Amino acid sequence: MKPDNSNNLILAIALSMGVLLVWQIFFPPPKPTPPQKAPVEHSDVQQPSKAPATPEGAAPPAPSATATGPAAPATSGAAQAADPAKAAARVPLATPSLTGSIALAGGRIDDVTFLNYQETVDPKSPNVRLLAPGAYFAEYGWVPAAGSNAKVPQQGTVWTAPEGAKLTPETPLKLTWDNGEGLVFTREISVDNQYMFKVVDSVQNNTGTEVALHPYARIYRYGTPKIAGFFIQHEGLIGWVGDAGLQEITYANALEAEYNKPFADKTGGWLGFTDKYWAATLIPDQSAPYTANMQAVARANGAEREAFQADYLRQPLTVAAGGSASVTGHLFAGAKQVRTIDKYEENLGILEFNYLVDWGWFYFITKPIYYLLDWLYKHLGNFGISILVLTVIVKAAFFPLANKAYESMGKMKKLQPEMEKLKQRFPDDKARQQKEMMALYQKEKINPLAGCLPILLQIPVFFALYKVLFVSIDMRHAPFFGWIQDLSAPDPTSVFNLFGLLPFMVPEFLHVGAWPLIMGVTMWLQMQLNPSQPDPTQQMIFNWMPVMFTFLLATFPAGLVIYWAWNNILSLAQQYLIMKRQGVEVPLFDNLKKTFLSVRSLVPGRKSE
Repeated sequence: MKPDNSNNLILAIALSMGVLLVWQIFFPPPKPTPPQKAPVEHSDVQQPSKAPATPEGAAPPAPSATATGPAAPATSGAAQAADPAKAAARVPLATPSLTGSIALAGGRIDDVTFLNYQETVDPKSPNVRLLAPGAYFAEYGWVPAAGSNAKVPQQGTVWTAPEGAKLTPETPLKLTWDNGEGLVFTREISVDNQYMFKVVDSVQNNTGTEVALHPYARIYRYGTPKIAGFFIQHEGLIGWVGDAGLQEITYANALEAEYNKPFADKTGGWLGFTDKYWAATLIPDQSAPYTANMQAVARANGAEREAFQADYLRQPLTVAAGGSASVTGHLFAGAKQVRTIDKYEENLGILEFNYLVDWGWFYFITKPIYYLLDWLYKHLGNFGISILVLTVIVKAAFFPLANKAYESMGKMKKLQPEMEKLKQRFPDDKARQQKEMMALYQKEKINPLAGCLPILLQIPVFFALYKVLFVSIDMRHAPFFGWIQDLSAPDPTSVFNLFGLLPFMVPEFLHVGAWPLIMGVTMWLQMQLNPSQPDPTQQMIFNWMPVMFTFLLATFPAGLVIYWAWNNILSLAQQYLIMKRQGVEVPLFDNLKKTFLSVRSLVPGRKSE
């Protein structure tokens, strides 16, 4: 290998290890956190005309109508519910996927808990809660158009529900409210078996004049949640806003004024909040224009935490005297299951809803790997086995290239005695050594760079699989065998307490589990098949690489470490067979084979071979 090429390879390896080391120091694996505690809401909160900071305990403002009309008027405490029991009344929510309730005060969807997802792998751990009263909720409503003083439902308005009402996939919930001045508002909420709510807001105009009202919807979130994705995956405000395309705003950026700009006159799309595995998004009528906002409400007036809001405001609907009008919107509040999201995009015609799952820049590799893993899982019933089969498929796809690489490396190893002779013939002339070595390579038709191919080929697959393990909720709490009960989490064992046999906890930086150890050993064995480097410093780096990677990858998802270890085992077998076919001596492996055969001969009933 030419000195410059060799140095470039060493530099690339050193940089890769440096990136992994920095990653582990500054971005340790996220630890489960308890659900966010909801602030207590007060009944005497006013509705400001523009979104100011919202102190703890206060209800946030509705979207302003500055793009097409004035903001909603302030609401005094007298307009709120006089009866605390009525204000606290709720309608139960029960589906095969969700449980919770709908608040009659404001008609909000603000209490949603997943039935199929727990906070930890312990089946007794609490179910994951997505929406919580006062902390994270969706709200629909009306804003009077310019010049109108129509009385519309407010944040504390208590809607009327039928006695014994319950929201299920079979029984929609119908809420009503009469403003006492000739306008009767109706809200019908329905839900499917998974995570999609449908909200139909209607108004009947029994006055003697026409009324113009803006429909709006918003999702409000109190406080900044803990981020698990860092720069691997976007978490925060998100939306596909008509022709403006994908909008991703982090919580930190949302606090900056330059990001608080409305998207006016857009058609189609969706907007809301995304977490690592969960999301809540508003989906307006895909054929009606709207103005969207994704903004933060900064700390002020003694508030302990900031708040964030995603909302849209539609153009005014004019309701003739004696007439009625209605608008339809959807709310997705659920787990980011890829197949489910794809189905909603197709069935409801939601513009680019698939972007709710962050596949990254290399989606053309990441997404096919996910679909392949998902297909394998349906046939094998275990994502760990699916990863093993995926590894075999990848190895088969690159088999011809890998064969050429291993053949080249075998020839180089076979020529090592000749190379040592060249070094002895020209001990003080490095240039002559290099010249003679290159002539030897040319004579034997060896490409010294071909040995880098096996490493380079698996890098895109490695990072794509890492992305899939990180963003796909299917991998969350997916078990393999034995001690691996979550392929998306690190191996929970540690060699430093004998994998749990010794009664003490190991520091996180020494947490090297069984699978990382297997990966490191197989990586070291594979290094023994490679030709030694001419420079002692380079050889020392290669010798220490398995140790470094064992520690660095110990906190990576177990599924990724299993992939790498299994890939090493397959590569070992392939490379060993090629080298033996070429007549290359492999003392370490030959001795291991002899030892294995000797041990096997001691088994009763077997003859010595």
